[in-house]
Amino acid sequence: MNNTALPKISYRVKTILITAICVGFFNCNTKDKEINKEPIISTFYLIRHAEKDRTDSTNRDPELMQKGLDRAIRWAEVFDNVPLDAIYSTDYQRTKMTAAPTSVKKDLTTQFYDPSNIDVDTFKSDHEGMNVLVVGHSNTTPDFVNKLIGQEKYDAIDDADNTSLFIVKIVDSVATDIRLKIL
Repeated sequence: MNNTALPKISYRVKTILITAICVGFFNCNTKDKEINKEPIISTFYLIRHAEKDRTDSTNRDPELMQKGLDRAIRWAEVFDNVPLDAIYSTDYQRTKMTAAPTSVKKDLTTQFYDPSNIDVDTFKSDHEGMNVLVVGHSNTTPDFVNKLIGQEKYDAIDDADNTSLFIVKIVDSVATDIRLKIL
């Protein structure tokens, strides 16, 4: 037998074994993982209702005043290029009227929620991968944002502030947020 042939065979065998081990190792590590998995992105847009009619201080459910109606139409324009999947509002005249122009433009039925009774984790999972508009109040809107992001970051909105837009983006369960003023 030729001694010079043994190292070549041995080298080939080693190369084949090393290749098989590497392929097996990488296959085992990625077997249960998805390669190039698309991230799951959920975006929540939260606003306070537009300017309400304050002429009757005993009215707990006032409609919007003309300035508020104009603002509700501007909100619909803000969301013109946003592909919304759902719109939520509390069951008050001022929030329903604020949501209405966007709801009509998007051909979406406004759904009602009770901010004191909402399970935010269920809400997030039910709307995973969606774009959702939520219309609330000076106290419920920042509270909802805080629950979505998992921290106490925002205080109640000043009663004169009808211009704040909170955007919460959740990418693969990691939340980021921003507060904008839309005049």
